Amino acid sequence: MTTAYITHDACEKHQMGDDHPESPARIGAIHDRLIAGQMLDFLRWHEAEKVQMADLLAAHEQSYVEEIFAKVAELQAPHGPDTFNIEPETVLMAHSLDAALYGAGAAVQAVDLVMTGACHNAFCSVRPPGHHALANQAMGFCFFNNIAVAAKYAQQKYQLKRIAIVDFDVHHGNGTEHIVAADKGILYASSYQHPFYPYNDPGESHDNILHMPLEAGTGSELFRQTINDKLWPTLEQFQPELILISAGFDAHQADEMGQLRLTDADFAWITDGLMAQAKKHSQERIVSVLEGGYQLDALGRAACCHIRSLLGMS
Repeated sequence: MTTAYITHDACEKHQMGDDHPESPARIGAIHDRLIAGQMLDFLRWHEAEKVQMADLLAAHEQSYVEEIFAKVAELQAPHGPDTFNIEPETVLMAHSLDAALYGAGAAVQAVDLVMTGACHNAFCSVRPPGHHALANQAMGFCFFNNIAVAAKYAQQKYQLKRIAIVDFDVHHGNGTEHIVAADKGILYASSYQHPFYPYNDPGESHDNILHMPLEAGTGSELFRQTINDKLWPTLEQFQPELILISAGFDAHQADEMGQLRLTDADFAWITDGLMAQAKKHSQERIVSVLEGGYQLDALGRAACCHIRSLLGMS
C-alpha cells in the first residue's frame, strides 16, 4: 500500500496555553514514534497546503469564517490582545488561523491524492482537530471541521455519491453530524463514550447517521462487538466510494481525557477492518485525519498502529 503522510510546521505553532492538553507536542509524539518504528521511509511525505476559501465555505457559514479571520487580525494588530477565548475549551491566538487552514487543506489535499490514484490512502497529522466545529461555531478545541470539509470537497470535485465518515474518537463528533446530517450522500458513523463531552443527547441512529455510544469503562471486547454488530453491516449496505476517518486516539486506556479502555491493538484492528471495507467498496481509498489523543506516549503508539495498518503492514 502507498500511504501519504501530510502535515505542516504551522500546525505546531498554534498554542492554547502551557497546560492545555491539545498541545503542539502531539504532532511531535506521532513523528517521533514513526522514527522509532522505522516507518518514515515507507510513507510519502507531503507538506500541507492551505484550504481554499470556497472549499471551507462548503462546510462553514461565511459569517463564521469571516469572524475568525477578523479576530485573528485583531490579535496580529499592534497592541492587540494575545488571545481570544472563543469558548471555554477553545482559545484563538495569532497562529491559530494558519494552523486551522493548513489542517483543513491537508484533508482536501489527501482527497486529491487518493482520488487521482497518487496513493491508496493518506494520514493527515494536523492540529487543531475539527470534529466538534459546527458550521457556524468553534467548539471543543476545533475551529474548522477538517473531515466535513474533505467530504464536501470530494462530493463537489469528484461527484461521489456515497462517502462514509467513521469517527472513533472518545468524544462524539457533534460538529460533523451537524454539518452532514441533512446530506444523504454522506454516512456519519461515530463510536464514543456516552454520556460525555459534548454533553448533548445524540439521539437515535437515523438515515445517514449511525451512533455507537459506549459506556465509561468499555474495553476491547465490547468495542469490537459494537463495531462488528453495527459498523460493518452499515458500511456493507452503504457501499462507500470513499472512506474518511476522524482518527481520535483519546479512547486509549492510558488517556485521561476519557474513560474508555482501548489498546494499541484496537486501533490497528478497526483500521484493518476499514481497509477491508475500502478494498471491497472504494478502490482502497481512505483519508484519515487526526482528531483527539492527549497522552503523548499512547497517542504516538496508537497513531503508529493506525498508520502501520494503512500501510498494510499490520
